[in-house]
Amino acid sequence: MNPVSDRISTGSVAAGPATGLRTPVSAEALREVMAQFATGVVVITVGGEHIHAMTANAFSSVSLDPPTVLCSVAHSAVMHRAITAGRGFGVSILADGQEPLARRFADKKRTLGRAQFDGVDWRPGEHTGAPLLSGALAWLECALDAGLDSGDHTVFVGRVLGAGRGTDRDGHGLLFFGGRFGSAPRGAVAH
Repeated sequence: MNPVSDRISTGSVAAGPATGLRTPVSAEALREVMAQFATGVVVITVGGEHIHAMTANAFSSVSLDPPTVLCSVAHSAVMHRAITAGRGFGVSILADGQEPLARRFADKKRTLGRAQFDGVDWRPGEHTGAPLLSGALAWLECALDAGLDSGDHTVFVGRVLGAGRGTDRDGHGLLFFGGRFGSAPRGAVAH
């Protein structure tokens, strides 16, 4: 019996600091370095009685078999409680013209609940009821598979129940780099 693999399979990994390593870098230093890593921008949503939305760039695919993705959410965020209670979430991958939506759902002073979606075009996801934003390049619906605590965040792993692409097949993705929003044109990857 392997205690580490047993903890991993149940979604709770107990890991402490590695011995002999120096004190971690400051939050400011990490933020400065990570600002040099360009990421896509998504809006994570939860439907139902815990309806909520949050802009995120800590999002990634995990596995193709089974299809899973992850998002990282601060313990103090309203979204943390919403995902935990709702047991699932939606993801809208934003197009470059959707910066106003990214800013809206990143604003901690906005009205919460259903009112935060006033004036926003969306539809409820077929599997989770999570709001999926119109005009997004693509979307996913996920059932919560695991939550792994790390520091002041939880990494939520979602099993993908549904996925699709928006109607703009030639659209550009919204990026976040150097503390600013930008655009990711199709075909811009060097070979």
